Amino acid sequence: MEKKRYFPNLNGIRCIAALLVVFHHLEQAKHALGIANVYDWPIIQHAGRLGVGLFFVLSGFLITYLLLEEKGRFGNVDAKKFYLRRVFRIWPIYFLIIGLSFFVFPHITLLDYPGTAEKIQIHAAERLSLLLLVLPNFAFVLYDLPYWCAQTWSIGVEEQFYYLWPWLIKYPKRRIQIILLFLAITAGILFLGLYFVNPSEEMKDAIITTFLGQFRIQTMALGGLCAWLVYKEKTRILEVVFRKEVQVIVYCLLISLFLSGIHFSGFLEVYAMFFAFFVLNVSCNENTIISLDNAVMNHLGKVSYGLYIYHVVVIVLIINLLTANSPKWEGPVYQAVLYISTFVGSVLVASLSYTYFEKPLLAFKDRKFGR
Repeated sequence: MEKKRYFPNLNGIRCIAALLVVFHHLEQAKHALGIANVYDWPIIQHAGRLGVGLFFVLSGFLITYLLLEEKGRFGNVDAKKFYLRRVFRIWPIYFLIIGLSFFVFPHITLLDYPGTAEKIQIHAAERLSLLLLVLPNFAFVLYDLPYWCAQTWSIGVEEQFYYLWPWLIKYPKRRIQIILLFLAITAGILFLGLYFVNPSEEMKDAIITTFLGQFRIQTMALGGLCAWLVYKEKTRILEVVFRKEVQVIVYCLLISLFLSGIHFSGFLEVYAMFFAFFVLNVSCNENTIISLDNAVMNHLGKVSYGLYIYHVVVIVLIINLLTANSPKWEGPVYQAVLYISTFVGSVLVASLSYTYFEKPLLAFKDRKFGR
């Protein structure tokens, strides 16, 4: 029986991805609330999408490796246990933020955010139905979502990846049929939603374009390909990827591209390849030139799911608190206080959630269904 493999630096990767999203949403909220901001900067515009993209690549890598490892050790994939593990990891705080966003936050003055009232009152049943079915990406493109839980669209994409991926590992000879069925169901749900919404042709095109732009199964599949290379020990490829001079060149290109803020066709797919290279090296290469193994990044990575879910609420709360108490406060000191307060507050909430809510459920999950 094969021994389970440990990957270092994964929490560091999660930390980077979460912080990119936090910075993006902070500038976005400042922009919406009329506070001096740099939201129009291309780097800030890209940061959120790239943070989510990094999460997706990492998720594809880790889930694929775990599934390959399970099949290698036991000769099969236990789909039931796989889904139960995902449910205990993802659903508790997903449903918590949904419930709070619809039934609690609208009644808290300090959480007011432009345009939220109509997203709670109009098409509330349709939004909630899709959210309760864990289809937040469909709810997002068809009806939009309250700002406090809009970030959950990516949870929907991840969940749909989980619906597909175990069956491809379990039944590799039927992968074409499985993929076609998956795509047919996905398209069916979207077009059923469009039928009920009945938007104009222009709006319909915008909805489909947004949905396809967010539905980054190919990004997670790229992470899965990296896991396959590692699991199958494709040393000829990995030896090239792991070379120090190759790392230097690729990371320089990545930094230059990010700082340039350039947007182009296939933008997210190109970054996904950079992220796949990054994940492979920091998690599997003994000679990686980048190490993310430190106490701060480990902790932030450990609580990164909560950090991703809760940070939007913390941002809105802190901005409204500062505005209520010092409405004319502005300048560098204000910005520094806002950034520090947002970061500390988000980490605090995520840490408390992890310790007292998520961790007990994760411990139960590990005992019953494995990691």
